[in-house]
Amino acid sequence: MKNILVVGGAGYIGSHTCKSLFNKGYNPIVLDNLIYGHEDFVKWGDFILGDLSDVEQIRLIFKRYKIDAVMHFAAFAYVGESVAEPKKYYHNNVLATLNLLNVMLEFDVKYFIFSSTCATYGNPIYLPIDESHPQNPINPYGMSKLVVENILKDYTNAYNFKFVSLRYFNAAGCDPDCEIGENHEPETHLIPLVLDAALGKRDNVKIFGTDYDTRDGSAVRDYIHVLDLAEAHILALEYLYSGHDSDIFNLGNGQGFTVKEVIDCVKKITKCEFKVVEGGRRIGDPSSLIGSSDKIIKTLNWKPKYNTIESIIQTAWNWQKNL
Repeated sequence: MKNILVVGGAGYIGSHTCKSLFNKGYNPIVLDNLIYGHEDFVKWGDFILGDLSDVEQIRLIFKRYKIDAVMHFAAFAYVGESVAEPKKYYHNNVLATLNLLNVMLEFDVKYFIFSSTCATYGNPIYLPIDESHPQNPINPYGMSKLVVENILKDYTNAYNFKFVSLRYFNAAGCDPDCEIGENHEPETHLIPLVLDAALGKRDNVKIFGTDYDTRDGSAVRDYIHVLDLAEAHILALEYLYSGHDSDIFNLGNGQGFTVKEVIDCVKKITKCEFKVVEGGRRIGDPSSLIGSSDKIIKTLNWKPKYNTIESIIQTAWNWQKNL
């Protein structure tokens, strides 16, 4: 059984990936500092409380376990915060990642799956966004991910090292078995915010911008189920195991849904009414973000199972109504 070090494996996407890894016969080893993760989400494999800023601790993990590959989810990911505190983001998302990569080189661990983001593209020039789209991030969060992607390319060219970078669009949904789910503090993702309103935990849902050039005036986003993301990580790992070179793939649904459509779908599924407040646009929010996943579908035979907004929201609702 291969040991996969999952950094950030107590978080939302990381924990779902650990479950998928375990179900595929891998042994996930979770390293998480629990700043945003949840120890009770670590149900598959060993848990190590720690931080990538501690190089010696990383070395001890690689000495204790025979690590075969690394999946890296441990990034700060709040766009607004990254603008206010760029030092925090470059320190955690870039410098700490370098610590991990350098220990991997010390122990000759050459397979790395990186959790990247569509924020590396910045404002879209065309839609849907493919992997050839120019990368012009407009905030430190997106820039920190782009810096790491460039580091990974340099490490691949210089060392015995291979990576796959997966550029996410909007992760959503929850484990259908409700063993784990989405639980952020603070919560910024649209679907759980709307579900909280349906549950009466929030007074209202705010729509930021109703005058976009979209079918109903609200912004369009591309949502992808968290388990489909997890499956893509395993396919990417096995792609490297089979001898392929480093590569980069988008992870999106390929179709977009407006904020109003998400709200209407939540009302339909939950059968709950709640107050919706319409407000002005937020600075820096593009009208539409839709990603093309054609490359990963063709190259890795990735087949998303949850390809409707209804199926995504239903799994999120099943989890969230029992929190």
